[in-house]
Amino acid sequence: MDLMKYKGNKRYNNYSTFIKSNFEQRVQKISLDTGFTCPNRDGTKGVGGCTYCNNNSFNPDYCKPQKSIAQQLQEGIDFFSKKYKSQKYMAYFQAYTNTYSDFELLKELYTEAVSHPDVIGMVIGTRPDCINEDIINFLSELSKNYYISLEFGVESTINRTLELINRCHSYADTEQAYELAVNKGLHLGAHMIIGLPGESREEILNHASALSKLPISTLKLHQLQIIKNTMMAYQLKNTPEMFKLFSIDEYIDLMTDFIALLRPDIIIERFISESPIELLLAPKWGGLKNFAIVDMIDKKLIEKDLWQGKHYI
Repeated sequence: MDLMKYKGNKRYNNYSTFIKSNFEQRVQKISLDTGFTCPNRDGTKGVGGCTYCNNNSFNPDYCKPQKSIAQQLQEGIDFFSKKYKSQKYMAYFQAYTNTYSDFELLKELYTEAVSHPDVIGMVIGTRPDCINEDIINFLSELSKNYYISLEFGVESTINRTLELINRCHSYADTEQAYELAVNKGLHLGAHMIIGLPGESREEILNHASALSKLPISTLKLHQLQIIKNTMMAYQLKNTPEMFKLFSIDEYIDLMTDFIALLRPDIIIERFISESPIELLLAPKWGGLKNFAIVDMIDKKLIEKDLWQGKHYI
């Protein structure tokens, strides 16, 4: 059993250990909203956006596009510094597609973010089809002085699923985006939704093998959540047979098998997402918090004698 590579009491590479190992003090992400949209919202590729998407499910109160990046950062720092007096910050460009704008404006916003004296880096969330060489090269330059993470919304490795959820890009676009961004000094991340309509357990586990072939450093996983005021909310009401929503026990069992198939060096940033209870339609897991579910995953890995990469080929 090759568990020596994993630090602490985890059977996988976890993000908090990675952060502690790479920075001398606590690091907090500050979410920012640029006010950008997406090509599957503005008509460039489609309208309506992804069928699961309601950005109100994860934007904090201080994160408003009417405010400048500097103001959002400072309000976020003021909020978090009440609890932790000594820490540094990551500017987290989170809502919608944060490379989908004029290149000169992007440079201005990114530069404004890293100019704050307490900001040591950026995390930029975007789509695989909204990246180009100019953006990559600029971020590569910034990475010489800052931690720069570029996180692509992969969501699924299956084209029929991407079409069904109105992503308006293919998995080939995902592979091409990583190929463009690799070896440029950037920490590359991926975001996946587990349990999208029509995907079998076997297909979900196959995502782990496909993701392991990508040059990613970090991975965010979370269960499919049906949020109010989305197309999926309408679909759940009118065509509920589309969905196979996991119970908490089913999801934990699936995650442990997923971990075992994953490339051993990938850092797992999260396993679940917690949407505001007032917006969440399903699944409802009795208010279980992230840390409680992580603890259940840790125990299930021990019970099944699994660890990250045990079944990786």
